[in-house]
Amino acid sequence: MQDTDPERPISLETEPGEFRVIVVDRTIKAGLVGIFLLAFAAALYFGRDFLLPVSLAFLLGLVLSPVVRTMKRRGIPEWMTAVLLVVALGIGIASGTYFLSGPVSGWINDAPQIGREVRDKIAVLREPVEAVAEATEQVEEFTETQDPSAMRVVLSEPGLLSRAASGAPELAAQIGVTLALLLFLLSSGDMFYEKLVKSLPTLSDKKLGLRIARTVEREVSRYLLTITLINVGLGVAIGAGMFLIGMPNPVLWGVVAAFLNFIPYVGALLGIALVGLIAFVTFDTIWMALLAPLIYVICTSIEGQIVTPLVLGRRLEMNPVAIFLAIAFWGWLWGIAGALIAVPLLVIVKVFADHVDGLAALGEFLAARDTKTTAEDET
Repeated sequence: MQDTDPERPISLETEPGEFRVIVVDRTIKAGLVGIFLLAFAAALYFGRDFLLPVSLAFLLGLVLSPVVRTMKRRGIPEWMTAVLLVVALGIGIASGTYFLSGPVSGWINDAPQIGREVRDKIAVLREPVEAVAEATEQVEEFTETQDPSAMRVVLSEPGLLSRAASGAPELAAQIGVTLALLLFLLSSGDMFYEKLVKSLPTLSDKKLGLRIARTVEREVSRYLLTITLINVGLGVAIGAGMFLIGMPNPVLWGVVAAFLNFIPYVGALLGIALVGLIAFVTFDTIWMALLAPLIYVICTSIEGQIVTPLVLGRRLEMNPVAIFLAIAFWGWLWGIAGALIAVPLLVIVKVFADHVDGLAALGEFLAARDTKTTAEDET
């Protein structure tokens, strides 16, 4: 008679073995995902000289493609509009580099003097440090007297200006690649959408893919263009404020503020620190030195708390934690340029995730906190 006791223990030859297989399978999958992420990050890091200009070209293409399409509807060929836009962009970059190279090189050359002036103005705080430095010098003198035949080797590192000059050809090559690729992207018109439609299998997939691509382009181009205009206005306001209080190179401060504002949170803090440092060296009184960073704080606060929310609304607001992680990640990979494009890349991912059902969880994570829902939950 067959035993049907429900309390009978499970045989070790079946389910325990299958359980071990499932655990190993999940471990392998997790390991493969981790290896892929590490390889992807390594590819981004070592391929930054190629991938950075390509990414910039695609971002600029998203911003300028609506202009090309609008001009096409008015009878102007796509290639002509593309050439005009790229030439205008190249002239703008060259002109800005020419006019700003003087103040920037002056700052670099005067960096040692600025450092000495800062040290002189905080001499009261340097007394404990000076005591330690004097003790260190006495130790060094004692060591030299013990072995007068010893030879001291001093290695001088290249200055900031020479290092910037050595990196100029590489930067020029990356700008050239960006502009050339942008020209091809803009002059190709709707070729990307045609290839997308042809590559998808079914008619419903073609319609869905085309709708998603159009939506991503429209939302991202609107966001980038709006943010660019807001940052230009912020740069003009800060430059005017620096001019009124007598800060040196107010135009340069406006350009720096406009670029740094593409980096949320971190850019404003960095700009305030730089303005405060130069104002501390430039002005004789502490009140005038505090006025420059105060103007910077007021302008960025008005932009961040009033202008940007009023213009963009809450549609593309994002999670501050995700923004900070994106800035840290892309800044670690590609430096300042990576930090500048971190948020636009994150916006592209969010817009794409909002229109793909399988990525709804990612879009929800990247979205900002819903203050209305939070208030209802608290009540």
